[in-house]
Amino acid sequence: MKVFQDKPKTEREKVEERREEVLAQGRKFKYPMQYAKHKLVINTVIVAVVAIVLMVVMGWMLLYKVQDTSEMIYRVTQVLPVPVAEVDGEKVRYSDYLMIFRSNLLTAEQQGGQMGENADADTMKAVYKQAAMDLAVEYTYALKLGDEMGITVSDEEVDKAFDEHLTVGGVERSAEAFLKILNDNFGMSKAEYRRMLYLTLMKAKVEQAVDDDANQLAGEVERKLSENGGDLMAVANELGEAVEYQETGQLVDDMNVDGGRSSMAATLEPEQLSARFLSSNGDGYYYVKLVEKTDTEVNYNSLKIGFTKFDNMVQELYDSGKVEVYINIELPGAGENDGMVEEGEIEEEVVEQENTEGGE
Repeated sequence: MKVFQDKPKTEREKVEERREEVLAQGRKFKYPMQYAKHKLVINTVIVAVVAIVLMVVMGWMLLYKVQDTSEMIYRVTQVLPVPVAEVDGEKVRYSDYLMIFRSNLLTAEQQGGQMGENADADTMKAVYKQAAMDLAVEYTYALKLGDEMGITVSDEEVDKAFDEHLTVGGVERSAEAFLKILNDNFGMSKAEYRRMLYLTLMKAKVEQAVDDDANQLAGEVERKLSENGGDLMAVANELGEAVEYQETGQLVDDMNVDGGRSSMAATLEPEQLSARFLSSNGDGYYYVKLVEKTDTEVNYNSLKIGFTKFDNMVQELYDSGKVEVYINIELPGAGENDGMVEEGEIEEEVVEQENTEGGE
């Protein structure tokens, strides 16, 4: 039983209610596009959100699960700065990793033929991936330290390094021929090669700056050389494993890929000793003594003081868990590195290719 009964509507209220219903129905006919546009906007937003989500998920799958290394994915990573790893809080660019990996892989295929889809090829690709990852981590850590220490590499320094590679055996080659070698043998554009030069130069500067032991050892080496008349072998015998002594034992091309030693030897006279200089791949100091030379060949002895501090610092980061890799690289064995271009040697290999092909 209802305690309160609804008050009956008056005739006027009924008319007003009916009038509002009719007007509401009429508005739909009077403004049909207003409702259609509203629904269209909602549907468009929904489709766009779904598409973006699907693209993000698909991109994540291709990058971090499938580990697609195709040209398309590489170009995407150049536009979107997605990370492939992290070292001491600094993100490692996926594009740097792919640049190194793709260059190494193309070099190997140029030398040994196209890799197929088999277990051996997968093993070799995994080796190249791991090498590229290690190097990308080192480059990123060098950039981090360089920023903290105020070390920079200017565009002018990169330009100079690039231009130096246009001259082979005293003959200046065209930029077009050089860029063709970059593309054909390493799959690199000029911008990518400049990026590689930038990373290499930065790492070399940082290694030189942090390695106090190498700088102190260089001072000791120079003191001993001044005392014994520049006898590199005698210094090497005295210092043992702290330095590395080498002899060519014969004439080699003065543009030999050897860290810049042959090029330096070509500037010397027989029995003349060079001053200390940084290796072209930035892994240490060299001293070179010329034995003999011709117009295009040199025979020399050399002493190297390798940089070790930076490598030890990177290893400490791995040991302390401060390096996190976002992809799983399955390395099913020790694997060889035949055909792999090591750190800092891509630019030297480019020069050697230019010398071999004699591009004009």
